[in-house]
Amino acid sequence: MELIKDIENWDFTGSGIVTIGTFDGVHLGHKHLLQHLNQLKTDINQKSIVFTFDPHPRKVLFPEQLDLQLLTTLEERIDLIKQAGVDILVIYPFNVEFSQIEPVVFIKNLLCDRLKIKKLVIGYDHKFGKDRKGDINTFKLLAASCDYTVDEIPVQEINELNISSTRIRKALFTGDVKTASMNLGYNYQISGRVISGKKLGRTIGFPTANLEVNDKDKLIPASGVYLIKVDIDNIVYHGMMNIGTNPTTDSDNKLKLEVNIFNFDKEIYGSTLKVEFLERIRDEQKFNSVKELVENLETDENKCKELLKKINLS
Repeated sequence: MELIKDIENWDFTGSGIVTIGTFDGVHLGHKHLLQHLNQLKTDINQKSIVFTFDPHPRKVLFPEQLDLQLLTTLEERIDLIKQAGVDILVIYPFNVEFSQIEPVVFIKNLLCDRLKIKKLVIGYDHKFGKDRKGDINTFKLLAASCDYTVDEIPVQEINELNISSTRIRKALFTGDVKTASMNLGYNYQISGRVISGKKLGRTIGFPTANLEVNDKDKLIPASGVYLIKVDIDNIVYHGMMNIGTNPTTDSDNKLKLEVNIFNFDKEIYGSTLKVEFLERIRDEQKFNSVKELVENLETDENKCKELLKKINLS
């Protein structure tokens, strides 16, 4: 896949089928659209092009919404779109100035003159341009004069999938990682660097890797204990993760991400871990003593291992 961040200096001569969107999460609905794009590319022997934005438009248009969290970092989004078999990914810088471009100007200057599109694949409800005045009819209106055709994803197909990034975010905010992963088509994941912690875990028999997630916009699931998969240097382990403030032992009220990897005793400070969420085990709780905490951690571990047996058998 070709990755393009500067379309002004790129030759798109002979380029082909384009779809447009933010694609946060690259969920099953997005993948349905990309499969359609790739099928058309094969049928008419043209390249498939995804036109997306960074940062997310809502971060620019509604900066007061400080709580907007995203399903994928830019790097994750690039990787998932690449996995979908797209030929060219254009990442266009979204800013206030760009948001004020009239829909007709966007189509003529960017899609026609720069990308030289042959066909546009778009959903019936897509809105774009200044004040979101552009829609599917705007694309159709300019199709003949700009020499492209429009392939509309029918409302029935979109409604049947019943999937959206907003719906997935809501599931994760409640800790429902199974529903989120089912709609994504893959296990929801976060990546982070292992940093030094209080080292209490190793003194009570549950050593943990404390994660620091670098992207402040990455959505962290609700507090609680989770069964997880952990990728360290392309080797996969299983374990459990606590997201929360550690109310039994800490009073600073800071959110912490702690990973306990089963049957693992290597030194991994500074390493980057990729964590995939499999199932939520319970809420985070404040226990009356460290002894009670340990007893519950033992119960959590046993439950996780029983779940793993069922997963492996299914």
